[in-house]
This record gives sequence, C-alpha cells and structure tokens, in this order.
Amino acid sequence: MKAAWVVLAIALALVLQTQTMLGRFMIRGTLAIDLVLVVVVYVALTSGPVTGLLSGTVAGLVQDALSSGIVGIGGLAKTIVGFLTGIVGSQFIVTQPVPRFVVFFAATLLDRVVFIGLYVLLDLRSFSTSYAALAGQAVGNAVVGIVAFQLVELLPGVLERRRMANTRLRR
Repeated sequence: MKAAWVVLAIALALVLQTQTMLGRFMIRGTLAIDLVLVVVVYVALTSGPVTGLLSGTVAGLVQDALSSGIVGIGGLAKTIVGFLTGIVGSQFIVTQPVPRFVVFFAATLLDRVVFIGLYVLLDLRSFSTSYAALAGQAVGNAVVGIVAFQLVELLPGVLERRRMANTRLRR
C-alpha cells in the first residue's frame, strides 16, 4: 500500500512539474523547484535508505525519459540522493523544520553536483550554472519540502478534529 502512495506522489510531482507553470519557472536556465527531488527526499526521510534508493531510481529514470537529456544520469543522481538521505534520516533525528531544511538543501546540492558533474565528466554538455542559482534552487526545494512535511503531518489531525466536531453536532 505504501508503494502505491510513493508511485502516486512521484507521478503527481512529475505531472505538476511538466504540465503546469511550475515547470516553466526558471532561474537562469535552472529549474527553481524540483518537485520530483522533493518527493524523493521526503520518501527517503520517512521510509529509509532502501525505499529512498528505489524511489530515487524510479523518479529519476522517469524524469530522464521525459526530458531531452541522457537517460540514466538524473536517475543515478536521484538514486544517490535518495539512498544517502535515507541513511541520514535513519541515523539522525530529522523531525524539526531546521534539520529538515538542511537535509533538503544538502540533497538538492548533491543532486545538482552529481547531475552536472556526470554531464561534464562525460563531456556531453557544459553548464553555466551560477552558485546563486544553485543556492536559490536549494532554498526553494527546502522550503517546499518543509511545507510538504508540515501539511502531511497536520492533515490527519485536521481530519480527526473535523470528524469529532461532526460527531458532536449530530448528538
């Protein structure tokens, strides 16, 4: 059942990123927010390194297939990020917003370093990404990740309070 939710979250992130204005929001040629990466990091933090690795592999390969780049480079980057983030989530207490911000920020930097590094290493493409654009994307992903965590954690409580209020009104 949990695997179905992970696949659904990845699919929703891919649709939102490719079919909406969010996918066209760029800072100097770099996506400002990578929702697929946010989902991978969220899954890795909540489910551990193996699930993070698998979700990173699936999400990265599907994202590569939908893009015009080499299939596998983004998949490898997100696989590494998912696995390492899962390890961090299982070894350290990452339940407060500040540590989560740091994890999302670092995961974004790692994803970009691996992705750009592989392209440059294989001499397939050169990048002119500035440090400011990279930091902007990392901050954007971190903010979206924290908001996603807060929403997911608050939603069950809101639904329970609503059910309780409806039960009281019926009496």
